[in-house]
Amino acid sequence: MENDESVLRRKLEMVCGVPLFWSIVEEWAQVESFQARPDDLLISTYPKSGTTWMSEIVDMILNDGDPDKCKRDAIFNKVPMLEFAAPGKMPPGTEKLAEKSSPRLVKSHLPVQLLPMSFWENGCKMIYVARNAKDVAVSFYHFDLMNKLHPDPGTWEQYIEKYMAGRVAYGSWYDHVKGWWEKRKDHPILYLFYEDMKEDPKREIRKVMHFLGKDLKEEVLDRIVYHTSFEMMKENPTTNYKMIPKDVMDQSISPFMRKGIAGDWKNHFTVAQNETFNEDYERKMAGTNLQFRTEI
Repeated sequence: MENDESVLRRKLEMVCGVPLFWSIVEEWAQVESFQARPDDLLISTYPKSGTTWMSEIVDMILNDGDPDKCKRDAIFNKVPMLEFAAPGKMPPGTEKLAEKSSPRLVKSHLPVQLLPMSFWENGCKMIYVARNAKDVAVSFYHFDLMNKLHPDPGTWEQYIEKYMAGRVAYGSWYDHVKGWWEKRKDHPILYLFYEDMKEDPKREIRKVMHFLGKDLKEEVLDRIVYHTSFEMMKENPTTNYKMIPKDVMDQSISPFMRKGIAGDWKNHFTVAQNETFNEDYERKMAGTNLQFRTEI
């Protein structure tokens, strides 16, 4: 494929009413018919909600906190993204996963209704990480600026309008977090919050460890906390996405691991934007007991 940005930065296309990247839509038949295995572990998030962080935490738990074992390969190879497709750039996620031996780690940003049926039929364990809507908006905006597979995000003012309306990749944040929250009532889903992970990583990592049926010593947990800190992962070539070609992700525009904090939205939202966002948020989150913190 030519490196012309216009070829890559194409508009989103719809699958069952959800906007997705054109490259994913082209490969959708392979995603929809994907055969999960009963011992697959799915890590699910709305984009920019701690996916890479949780992926590395899980990999470290399964490797008993051995940092050298966890540096065996890039995170996007250790935990392939189910729906990923970048024609002519990298192999699709379904292909990578098909080659992996069990148990597999799978990541996805798909809303609950688009996840392939085989995950539910096989009773696969799932970990969902949710992050507050405002910080996600800011992080997603910066990600779209540097990721050439995504449509051009335009200005921050334009982007926040699109985001609130769900006209961004993977659709509405509100529908996504609520859909997975409801699903946990009838499926083995560990639902975690990014802000809780920032506040007390050891406490949340312990929850993941128990969910995975592992029992690691305190010093091993401490080691995992250390090696999965934002500072360590930002410098780690296997987790900071520096291995992705620059014509796909241009990290000179914005680093893949940018700030990793709770509350950065305050540096971007104007007072008026915040008021409009809050009113819209109250409307869309009415009727759910799902609660978020916008700072810690």
